[in-house]
Amino acid sequence: MKSKIHLLGGLALFILVSCQELEREIITDLNKQQIEESYTNVGNLLNAVYSELQEGFQNIDGAMMAAATDEAEFTNETSTVQTFNNGSWNSISNPNNIWGTHFRGIRRANVFLVSTDEVNLDRFRLDPSPSQQLVYTTRLAEVKRWKYEARFLRAFFYFELIKRYGGVPIMTTALTTDDIPSIKRNTLEECIQFITSECDSAATNLPLNYTATNAADLGRATKGAALALKSRVLLYAASELFNNPSWAGGYPNPLLISLPAGDRAARWKAAADAAKALIDLPGTGYALFNNYSTLFRAFNNNEIIFTRRNSASNGFEAANFPIGFDRGQSGTTPSQDLVDAYEIKVNATTSIPFDWSNPNHAANPYATTGATARDPRLALSIVTNNASFSTVASVKRNVETFTGGRDAKPIANASKTGYYLRKYVNEGLNLQTNQTAAHSWIYFRLPEIWLNYAEALNEYSPGNADIKAFYDRVRNRPGVLMPLLPTGLSQAEVREKIRNERRIEFAFEDHRAWDVRRWMTAPTALGGAVRGVEVTKTGTTFSYKPVVVENRVFQPKMYFYPIPQGEINISSALVQNPLW
Repeated sequence: MKSKIHLLGGLALFILVSCQELEREIITDLNKQQIEESYTNVGNLLNAVYSELQEGFQNIDGAMMAAATDEAEFTNETSTVQTFNNGSWNSISNPNNIWGTHFRGIRRANVFLVSTDEVNLDRFRLDPSPSQQLVYTTRLAEVKRWKYEARFLRAFFYFELIKRYGGVPIMTTALTTDDIPSIKRNTLEECIQFITSECDSAATNLPLNYTATNAADLGRATKGAALALKSRVLLYAASELFNNPSWAGGYPNPLLISLPAGDRAARWKAAADAAKALIDLPGTGYALFNNYSTLFRAFNNNEIIFTRRNSASNGFEAANFPIGFDRGQSGTTPSQDLVDAYEIKVNATTSIPFDWSNPNHAANPYATTGATARDPRLALSIVTNNASFSTVASVKRNVETFTGGRDAKPIANASKTGYYLRKYVNEGLNLQTNQTAAHSWIYFRLPEIWLNYAEALNEYSPGNADIKAFYDRVRNRPGVLMPLLPTGLSQAEVREKIRNERRIEFAFEDHRAWDVRRWMTAPTALGGAVRGVEVTKTGTTFSYKPVVVENRVFQPKMYFYPIPQGEINISSALVQNPLW
């Protein structure tokens, strides 16, 4: 079987290509009937749907999405990710335009769902031998399960679309070219209802987990993945952005970007209930991994709910190793704004914000012990000045981000922020010998569900004991053990604690860009000055000074992406997002 996957464009091509045509594109040596009657070939169609899942290691012209937020700056000035930061992106040029790729994934899911109805298992069904009857029963159940995997993936693609574009066209069947001019966007409410309904169906029919010995099944959608997606969708649906269209001025159809006026408390409760349904789901085995650092280089551990594993490579390491290391290119470099968000652990029961105006804090901003010790996740996620880097004996040394150091300005392409990325980077790879390793991009893991639950509870039931209980669980990881949530805080104070905890726990995991949008704090978080640090070495002593690295632009229209202009040109009934 020969494969030929075309990188088709967006919605118009989704409509223009029939089921038969799509199948001929994917498998060129087989006809439609052969595809549909072959158990193996239909399974390959499902694999093609999984292949459309996007990972976030270098997905925006070499940069992580973090570089388009206050988490980081990308060293390469010519990367298109910089257009997010200078405000020059638009409906024609969008460095993160996923409209076409995600509608392609949806189309592939729809074609797969049609194909499963025609799988021919008669050779097993009609054979009375026990062994062949077992094969028949097993494969019949597997084909049924495949359908719900595809429906989950389709729902996942739709959520990735609505968080960027608002309401989008919902398509569950192949359409004809005659339908193109009249294709319209469904409302945001209709999209959310569709996604959550698909999650419910998938959760009912998917297994809790797969046999660990079958490597082919690792990474498949599970009951937990479906419930995790529902939790995230409903959290967004309850948040400010989807419930406040006033920022768009006189936009003629706010239902495309917001939900109908209603009971916000009920939406927050629905979000809390969705998270709690997964938390209470028996038999999952979900639990915190015992090492926050190696978690992000793992594929199969009990904290991960849904992930994608990439083949062995070292491109991400080369892109993000400090500039002074062999093949290092600096890449996505953490900001001072993010570093400042990591708290100081005064003692086992008390933590406080880091404060540059406090001379004790400023003198040793990356302390790991004592009364000014930082949250351990700082050192596990970010490479700071004088921190050790690499576990390869011949390569390992302390990173020098002080002016004139081996990893600092004025060296070309050195970090502009004074920091380098550690999270997700495999420091055990020797790039001098071109070592490689598999990489896992995590879509859902257990702490998100706990913080989803705590956030939703705080909005509709402030003071609920579960808020503290589940916030505390996130901070009580072995190797982290940060002080727990203080009692007696106001609802607003707890809200800020939860938001900062999300910022720290999920740094570089592609949450920040969407969290600050849904909270409607993006003008501050994504606009204005992004800072780094200037490090000076005098003898054996270092001094640190925060500096502005870049002034960024965020306008209200940027809460949502513009619909690609090419799609609007083809489908005249599509309505552009406000202010674009």
